[in-house]
Amino acid sequence: EVQLVESGGGLVQAGGSLRLSCAASGFTFDDYVITWFRQAPGKGREGVSCISRRDGRTYYPDSVRGRFTISSDNAKNTVYLQMNNLKPEDTAVYYCKATQLWVDYWGQGTQVTVSS
Repeated sequence: EVQLVESGGGLVQAGGSLRLSCAASGFTFDDYVITWFRQAPGKGREGVSCISRRDGRTYYPDSVRGRFTISSDNAKNTVYLQMNNLKPEDTAVYYCKATQLWVDYWGQGTQVTVSS
């Protein structure tokens, strides 16, 4: 069975850090682009980071650049999102997505709550 499972969310105070994990089973991340999205209540989905497993290129929007870092552990078939200096506006459900051509796999999401 193909699965993506996120973990690592929780409650943290502003200025704190969390590391989210996105673990794949049933397939390998080779040649996939892995993207972290977030969705806050009443807001649209926002991409916050992505990494190409083929060439290691990463991307961050201005809202998180310098605070979030995406990385990949090939041996564990897992992608991480290190989030530092968290702000209340980072509060959302965070999802990972694996994409290869027309194939998308989504995880179930993990809640991140940042208190002020």
